Amino acid sequence: MAVEIEYPSPLTEGVVVDRARVGDVDGITDLVNFWAARGDMLPRTKGETYENLRDFFVIREGGEVVACGALHIVWADIAELKSLAVSEDCQGRGYGQHLVRACVEEASRMGLDRVFALTYKPEFFERFGFIQADVMALPRKVWNECYRCPKFPGCNEIAITLDLTGRTAEPVAAAAAL
Repeated sequence: MAVEIEYPSPLTEGVVVDRARVGDVDGITDLVNFWAARGDMLPRTKGETYENLRDFFVIREGGEVVACGALHIVWADIAELKSLAVSEDCQGRGYGQHLVRACVEEASRMGLDRVFALTYKPEFFERFGFIQADVMALPRKVWNECYRCPKFPGCNEIAITLDLTGRTAEPVAAAAAL
């Protein structure tokens, strides 16, 4: 199901955030691993992308994945926004904000209370109402992925969370105007 973005801007008019399809696996994996090779995120295998494909939203240009992000359910009340990546050629077009909005709206629709991310760029997420948090306050299940990380136990990612209880879409919509 494609989601037409409601707040077009000169740079993002006509952007369609879509659910990932099997044909997107190589594009998602390549995009994530491009940034992982630079130390900006965790690498993903093609198998992991297939296993988590239903978590992913994508933006395509010319049929190719140019941006992706995933909302992964961790527990009854919380999900992780992960693998948020925009191709180097598409930086600055607002694709990241479109994907964050899609993930947050999906989490809200599903009745989740919180969304979190582990990031090196907390200021990007803070525009959407996320706040920095203590990683130790996150569910233990999060650590399953941490153990596989090449930076474990010396992780320097910053935990951020967004409280969805009683919230409106205003912080996300306001960020779209930036």
